Amino acid sequence: MQRNSTAVSAVVWADNELQLLDQRVLPQAVTYLSCGDLGAVADAIRDMVVRGAPAIGITAAYGIVLAARARFAQSPDGWKPAIEVDLQTLAASRPTAVNLFWAIEHMREVIADTDGNPESTLLAAAKRIHADDIAANRHMGELGAALIEAPCAILTHCNAGALATGGYGTALGVVRAGFAAGKITHVYADETRPWMQGARLTAWEMVQEGISVTLQAEGAAAHLMKQGGVGWVIVGSDRIAANGDVVNKIGTYGLAVLARYHGVKFMVVAPASTVDMGVACGDDVTIEQRSPDEVLCLAGRRIAAQGAAAWNPAFDVTPARLVDAIVTERGVVQAPDAEKMAAMMKNI
Repeated sequence: MQRNSTAVSAVVWADNELQLLDQRVLPQAVTYLSCGDLGAVADAIRDMVVRGAPAIGITAAYGIVLAARARFAQSPDGWKPAIEVDLQTLAASRPTAVNLFWAIEHMREVIADTDGNPESTLLAAAKRIHADDIAANRHMGELGAALIEAPCAILTHCNAGALATGGYGTALGVVRAGFAAGKITHVYADETRPWMQGARLTAWEMVQEGISVTLQAEGAAAHLMKQGGVGWVIVGSDRIAANGDVVNKIGTYGLAVLARYHGVKFMVVAPASTVDMGVACGDDVTIEQRSPDEVLCLAGRRIAAQGAAAWNPAFDVTPARLVDAIVTERGVVQAPDAEKMAAMMKNI
């Protein structure tokens, strides 16, 4: 399915099926893949057709609608126990992004309270998760932009925009709001190896929005900060621990160290569903190890010397002490620690 609109919608429910913007082929093509069953949804998450913690959670919720439709058709009386297999399949698709598990648990609770044909009830729940995420992103954009005192350039890593969420974005939601308010003058985007989310996705989003953007290799970040002019590093997160440690795309930790050395502020923007109060610190989070081929090869062609090995962690952990502010839809936590995070999570 091809769409020519410049509107960024990573996850779409249409024609009684789930349609996902294939982020593997952006920006060369804007292509939507149709997912008609749970297996296709799990594959899309695992293969990074869809990526970004909030978008993965929303996708999983819609995937559960598809699973319930199939299970109820097979056994109207036995669909509830049967669907547990599907929930486990989804849970195994990506191990680090906590929004995935949050969405599964939320939908499991809806399933427990549902009698008869579950499709309409579960679809309403999935759409509510989707709509709530967009509303939360807009609120976070306002909160994060309010922290920027003087007009400046910002540096971001990976893609925490509309493509990684239900719409608008977390880190890039702050960028959108800050740019509109005249507080953000320019965006520097790391390429974000090995999947190049900064080059392919963030730069594309900024161009679509008419926001001035410059792409750079990760190794240029220190030199850029040394030149001055960058006021904030603004990133998203795939999981935030109870003490404020931040798990995000590999390379985020290094940026936080560089930012602290150069006096650049460091902001993390993520929905409250990304905060895992059941994990004491970031070191307790399972870090996904992806295929070495993603590092050894480029566009399907090996670029590394034969015989060389590769280490390919998808995420790293930024200690809370290097974070100036965590922004969620529930509020802003500055200089985060366990006590402040607990207070924020109780702020409903």
